[in-house]
Amino acid sequence: MNKINLAIFGATGLVGQKMKHILEERNLNIDNIYFFASKNSAGKVIFFNSKEHFVEELCEKNIANKKIDYALCALDSPLAKEFLPLTKKYNITVIDNSSAFRMTDDIPLVVPEINPEKALYEGNIIASPNCSTIQSVVALYPIYKNYGIKRIIYTTYQAVSGSGVNGIEDLKRGLWDGENRFYPHQIAYNVLPHIDDFLDDGYTKEEMKMVNETKKIFGDNSIKITATTARVPVYDSHLVSINVETKKPFELTDIFDIFKNEPGIILYDDVKNNIYPMPIVARGRNEVFVGRIRRDFSVENGINFISVADNTRKGAALNTIQILEYLIDKQK
Repeated sequence: MNKINLAIFGATGLVGQKMKHILEERNLNIDNIYFFASKNSAGKVIFFNSKEHFVEELCEKNIANKKIDYALCALDSPLAKEFLPLTKKYNITVIDNSSAFRMTDDIPLVVPEINPEKALYEGNIIASPNCSTIQSVVALYPIYKNYGIKRIIYTTYQAVSGSGVNGIEDLKRGLWDGENRFYPHQIAYNVLPHIDDFLDDGYTKEEMKMVNETKKIFGDNSIKITATTARVPVYDSHLVSINVETKKPFELTDIFDIFKNEPGIILYDDVKNNIYPMPIVARGRNEVFVGRIRRDFSVENGINFISVADNTRKGAALNTIQILEYLIDKQK
C-alpha cells in the first residue's frame, strides 16, 4: 500500500492535538504529515513520532504544493465553511470534525461502526458527527438493527472539554473561586442546562444537532427524537441518558447480549457490584461504555440505559481517524 500525505487543520487546538496523539498510537502508513493552524500559531513546533515539525499558517498557498491526500479538520465551523471548499481544487479528501457540513444533503455524516460505506462517495468532504451524537448512535444502532426504534429521549451530562480549552479553564478558575470568563455562569459546583446557542423555540443548537444528526446517520426521519443537553463540572467524557421505545418487543437479556457482542461497545453493567459507566471509566478509552440497562415500564417496549465515552477521543478525534483508516483500507 502506498504511503499517504496527511494534514491536520487546526493542529494546535484541543481536538487537533488529540488527533496527533491518536495517529501516533495507531501507526498509520504516513509518508509526510503537515500541521496547519492560525497565523498566530504559525512557527510553533509539534513533535510527531519524535520528529520535529513546524506549524504552518492555514492558507491556500501553503497547501497548494504539498500533494496532500487526506486532511483531518479540527477547525471551528465558520473557518471550516470558509476554507474547506478550497480543498477540492487540490484533490484533498477532508474528514471534518466541525458542524459546518454535517446537515448538508450531499455530504455524508459518518460513524464507522454504523455507515462507513457512506464515506466512499465522489465528493471530497466527509462530516464527523457531534461528540454526544456519536456515543449515542453507536449504542443505539444494535437496538435499531434488531428491533427498530419509534422514539428516543436524550439527556446529556457533558464535560467541559467539549467547549475546548476555554471550558477547561473556566472550570479550573471556578474551583479556586475565580470568575467565569467563557460560560454565562459558573460551571464549578454547578450544572448548566445550556450548550451552544438558544434557538427561537427554546431548544439549543446542541440539542437539535443530536436530533437531526441521529436521523441522518440512521437514514430514518420517522424516528421521534427529543433532547436536553447540560454541561457538568467534569473535565473529560460525556454521559448520555437514553430512553428508547422500540418498534418490536424484546427480552432484556437479549439487549444485554447484543451490547456484549457489538464492536466498539463495552457492556459495563453489574449494579449489584456498583459497576456502571462513569466519565472516569471512559477517559482515555476508544470504546463507548453502556450500562444501567433496564426496562422502561411506562411504555410497551421501552428501555433506559446510559452511554459514556471520551468526548475528545471517540467523540471527535478518533472517529475522524477511524474514517480515514476505512478509506485507506478501501484503496488497497
